[in-house]
Amino acid sequence: MIVDAKNQVMGRLSSEVASLLLDGEEIEIINSERAVITGRPENTVEKYLKKKSIGDAKHGPFSKLKPERILRNSIKGMLPTKKSRGREALKRLSVVRGNYEEREGEVVSKKTDDIKTNYITLEELSEKIGGKP
Repeated sequence: MIVDAKNQVMGRLSSEVASLLLDGEEIEIINSERAVITGRPENTVEKYLKKKSIGDAKHGPFSKLKPERILRNSIKGMLPTKKSRGREALKRLSVVRGNYEEREGEVVSKKTDDIKTNYITLEELSEKIGGKP
């Protein structure tokens, strides 16, 4: 199954995809950089910068800076990765940036209408926390 993350809320998308992965689906997420996180952008950036500053550069913990890794990590957090079922489900997930082959993706999350609140895309977030394009 191919899922298009364009203009979808990251948390809702992550929970839906995690549920499908546990049901045995093989999922590829395209346009991962266009997924959004709702709320004040300043607060979101501050939260991710705080996560990044924990620990040290040599011993970690190492935070994710690329949009596709941020989304994958969000989905990973919703899977039981300490059990073999969750680890196998995570292996069936592929998250890519962009849509280079111009494939059609499904909209999984039900509330993908126009977002009427403040938000930040994963691409913008990645740039502000120091991720390389």
